Amino acid sequence: MSDDGGLGLLLLGPAGAAGLYWMLYRYYRNTDKSHAFERETTVDAKPVTGDHDDHKVDEVKGTRETRIRGDNVSEYRKRVQRIGGDTS
Repeated sequence: MSDDGGLGLLLLGPAGAAGLYWMLYRYYRNTDKSHAFERETTVDAKPVTGDHDDHKVDEVKGTRETRIRGDNVSEYRKRVQRIGGDTS
């Protein structure tokens, strides 16, 4: 009879772990509560129209240039600004 109790106790560990895993998965995934953009959202497409003031500025063909002219990758303080006015 003591073998049945020991076996139940041994099975309780993996069953509890599987239950905890499933509970945490459902809690953090929220798959039943998430927004299904493709099904629940309608997008009204309109014809593409160009502005008559548009004019071509420059043309880069291929991948000759490894960087974009005027990029601000190394100027962190210019790219990221604090919200709230304090700039120090």
